[in-house]
Amino acid sequence: MKGAILWFTGLSGAGKTTISRLVAERLRRQGYRAEVLDGDLVREHLSKGLGFSREDRDTNVRRIGLVARLLARNGVVALVAAISPYRDAREEARRDTLADKAHFVEVYVKCDLATLAARDVKGLYKKAADGSLPNFTGVSDPYEEPADPDLTLRTDAGTPDERAAEVMEFIARRRLLADAAREADVRYPDY
Repeated sequence: MKGAILWFTGLSGAGKTTISRLVAERLRRQGYRAEVLDGDLVREHLSKGLGFSREDRDTNVRRIGLVARLLARNGVVALVAAISPYRDAREEARRDTLADKAHFVEVYVKCDLATLAARDVKGLYKKAADGSLPNFTGVSDPYEEPADPDLTLRTDAGTPDERAAEVMEFIARRRLLADAAREADVRYPDY
């Protein structure tokens, strides 16, 4: 049984984590095993000590990709919610996943900067704009939009539930989970 990786990329505050959590809940209700790999949590626990240079960001994406592939190899749907600003690093994650014969879906969570700044409760966009927060992706550091994402979700309109429904529709239409494990299919060893 193979799982799949749904890689949600986009700027800070675009809705990657919110939507991926909603999708994971819906998948679990259908009996699939699903795990969300939130970029902020991974950076805090698995990539602690990395900075925000291009090299460190790429290392972070590689680590997330490895964990996601390990999950997918075991029939889990891994939902990655990470800015992952560089196209090459995302493409590397795709190549490695496909080499493992699992599905990889790049989901571009797209939202315009004005909307992101308006809904930013932490004030990060304001700090980045005035220079007090260096290396902030999309403002003082680059974000390379996906060249050809599998799915684009516009989050400057509509609700997170509507965007999650779009993802579920895409999954069903593409039959991405035909090989993924359902919880009822999993046999745990007796110890």
